[in-house]
Amino acid sequence: MILDKKTAEKTADLLLQIKAIKLNPQEPFTWSSGWKSPIYCDNRMVLSFPKVRNFIKENLAEQLKKRFGNPEVIAGVATGGIGIGALVAEYLDLPFVYVRPEAKKHGRKNQIEGFLKAGQKVVVIEDLISTGKSSLNAIKALKNADAEILGMIAIFSYGFDLATENFKNENIDFGVLSNYQTLIDLAIAQDYLKSEDQQKLESWRKDPANW
Repeated sequence: MILDKKTAEKTADLLLQIKAIKLNPQEPFTWSSGWKSPIYCDNRMVLSFPKVRNFIKENLAEQLKKRFGNPEVIAGVATGGIGIGALVAEYLDLPFVYVRPEAKKHGRKNQIEGFLKAGQKVVVIEDLISTGKSSLNAIKALKNADAEILGMIAIFSYGFDLATENFKNENIDFGVLSNYQTLIDLAIAQDYLKSEDQQKLESWRKDPANW
């Protein structure tokens, strides 16, 4: 769910400008899952551009407080959510932890890195939502540590119905600064894409596994 239309458009514009998001329906990218995709998103690029990362940081913090109130801890999802999550925590003067995909096999064998007390109210920061699987895996780990999850907020979402369903099934509220539809509308308006490519892009979002 987009938190603010104006912010969504500005976020999409910035991500395109710094090439954190690339669109190429004619020569699709291949994801690690094997899916073919007309879009590739790497929001870690945000960290390399101070003005962009400040905009993202401040808007994540602002929308987070509007939607979820006052958390006690910010949690980033490894690896993409670590950098921006730490910046949001610093901006809000809150403790920060991050969650690995799985527990380490050595040392203290932590999955959650940082100090987290049972019962603390947590908002999770993610850089990107595709199916929601990695995000919900992190949330499960936090719940297992007896954290109270207020919700999650991400920079960008592909807007897959599967992700919405997955979050709904787990009763997790989430929001995003921008999403796929906003990006496509903006890209067409700015002549970044040809209008005839819109159908390809829309069909991919509806059924990415078989596109």
